[in-house]
Amino acid sequence: MSIAHINGIDVFYLTDGDPHKPAIIFSNSLGTDHSMWDGQLEVLRRDFYLIRYDTRGHGLTHSPKGPYTIAQLANDVLGLLDYLNIDKAFFCGISMGGLIGQWLAVNAPERIEALVIANTAPKIGNEQAWNERAALARKEGLNTIAESAPSRWFTPEFYGSSPKAVNELLINLKNMNPEGYASCCEALATEDLKGGISEINIPALIISGDKDPVTTISDAQYMQSQIKGSQLQEVPASHISNIEAETEFNQVIKQFFANQIKHKLET
Repeated sequence: MSIAHINGIDVFYLTDGDPHKPAIIFSNSLGTDHSMWDGQLEVLRRDFYLIRYDTRGHGLTHSPKGPYTIAQLANDVLGLLDYLNIDKAFFCGISMGGLIGQWLAVNAPERIEALVIANTAPKIGNEQAWNERAALARKEGLNTIAESAPSRWFTPEFYGSSPKAVNELLINLKNMNPEGYASCCEALATEDLKGGISEINIPALIISGDKDPVTTISDAQYMQSQIKGSQLQEVPASHISNIEAETEFNQVIKQFFANQIKHKLET
């Protein structure tokens, strides 16, 4: 088991592929862990060094008492890159992980080669709703929140056709540390990068699920309008698009990363 002691906590991570190849670090969504990226490994491991980790408060990473901030979660990513002696990496994050990626692209662009941000927004949801969810998690645990998660994460068609994949995620959520989950809700409650993402000046691919009720296509279009030179790709999915539309998601990120490598070699 790989554990890095970073910023006063133990961060769980896994690596795949050749460490001499370009690195991609993957950042999970709220209520999931590193395993949500299992479906991306096969198409990328030959050409890249893949790093998956559990965000603070999630999975096997430590869950200190919060609240947390997105800046704090992003600095954990920088700490992990330092621990692995990686100066610069590609970044792929979904939902909360996508917000972490935006923060990094604004505040530490020298560490990010290029950015994939999926099913996200510069401001996700509203402060009151997040604080209410944090209070619910601390009071009752995560069973109630897990029961409503499928309707936020997936289309009914996907849940009906792939119940095993959905149920594995729900089991992980139910077993998660309520304090860690609540503290990440509070990070989402307070972060608003609407005024900052226009500063992003690194290659960026924005992925939107065409049926996503949480971070909508209009959120993705707003990000594209603000991030100079960014690309926008819709995939047929709800909020957890890398699982629901695995084939389409893999195709677009593989092409994007390959294009960045090619451009770098040509310049």
